[in-house]
Amino acid sequence: MQEDFLHYVWKHKAFSTVSLMTTRGESISVLKLGEHNHNSGPDFFNAQLSIDGQLWAGNVEIHIKSSDWYVHGHEKDKAYDNVILHVVWEHDTDIFRNDNSVIPTLELKNFVDAHLINNYKELLQSKSWINCETHYPEVDEFVLNNWLERLYIERLERKSDEILKFLKDSQNDWEAVLFKMLLKNFGLKVNGEAFLSLANSLDYSVVRKLQHNILDLEALLFGQAGLLEDDIQERYFIDLKKRYQFLKQKFKLNNQGVLPLQFFRLRPPNFPTIRLSQFVNLYVLEQQLFSKIVNANTVDELYILFGKGVTEFWRTHYTFKTVSKKSKKNISKSFIDLLIINTIIPLKFSYAKAKGENIEEELFDLIKNLKIEKNSIVDKYLQLRTIEKNALSSQALLQLKTFYCDKNNCLQCAIGNSLIIKN
Repeated sequence: MQEDFLHYVWKHKAFSTVSLMTTRGESISVLKLGEHNHNSGPDFFNAQLSIDGQLWAGNVEIHIKSSDWYVHGHEKDKAYDNVILHVVWEHDTDIFRNDNSVIPTLELKNFVDAHLINNYKELLQSKSWINCETHYPEVDEFVLNNWLERLYIERLERKSDEILKFLKDSQNDWEAVLFKMLLKNFGLKVNGEAFLSLANSLDYSVVRKLQHNILDLEALLFGQAGLLEDDIQERYFIDLKKRYQFLKQKFKLNNQGVLPLQFFRLRPPNFPTIRLSQFVNLYVLEQQLFSKIVNANTVDELYILFGKGVTEFWRTHYTFKTVSKKSKKNISKSFIDLLIINTIIPLKFSYAKAKGENIEEELFDLIKNLKIEKNSIVDKYLQLRTIEKNALSSQALLQLKTFYCDKNNCLQCAIGNSLIIKN
């Protein structure tokens, strides 16, 4: 038995209230279960109970055994002075207040159905890929879909924490936040952190000043990324190098903290040189990019906004040294989908949240119009049962696996809850 299960039973009132009584035979009527406390102090605040006909208001503490009260030293902690009921699985000793009066104790095992306990044990003792793998296909479709939407919002909330940190660091400059997030996600998994370190090496005011000049902005990013340190006798390269040396001195630039970029095992369209050129072209061609993103409501609008190619030199190159067949090398729709998922929607969510607005339904419409992501985790879930195949589902499933399944948080999961209470 675990305390988390007892918290679950109390929180969801998953026990029989018929003839509910304390270990001393006092009748208990639960008027208000209280608010679940996840920090230090009693487990449930502001509960309301009637014990033997007397109304009590205060806190509820939960333990496996009554004696755990003393094991945890609660008798020395004033935060527990207002406990009106001690809920335990097994009562092995009385607990006293400072005035030597006994704190009423509810021995919960006498009021919980056996099937609830069996379902809980079966779930937590599973050795499968996920605890509920055997019964996951049986979960009600409404419960699953509703939970996936909640998981997706939870995932946006987590991403919002990073965005708000960027916002604080940039002194509430949303354009600067967009620049960092977008540049990071242009690097994908392989170069994402390196691109973020590149963004962090620059004050966005410098980017603003150079945004109208393609060569200056390319020189800035390629130079800070350490891509202009070779001795290449190519006119374009030499020009960028000279411009970067001038910019470095003018703006007192330092790139010592920028992580090295990776080319190894990348397909040429994903080379950091190509992604940086696409990024520069986007920033030069689309002034006021943040406001355009915030005001875009459909996937098609975003495809048009982000559907840019590389600058002139890179139409015939993948690196400074290698010539390739001429092409515009436009940002693909699949890449834009990733930007929408990882940058645009989290940014729109955070911006609306900062303004006190709720745009969840708008964001649901946006992400549900994107194809479901393909990866080993999502594929495994899809093997277990059919769900709506859109990016909301895949993002929610990633949140589910990482923060619930992998951590055995079945009691905090709507899927786990539905399986525990089933008959």
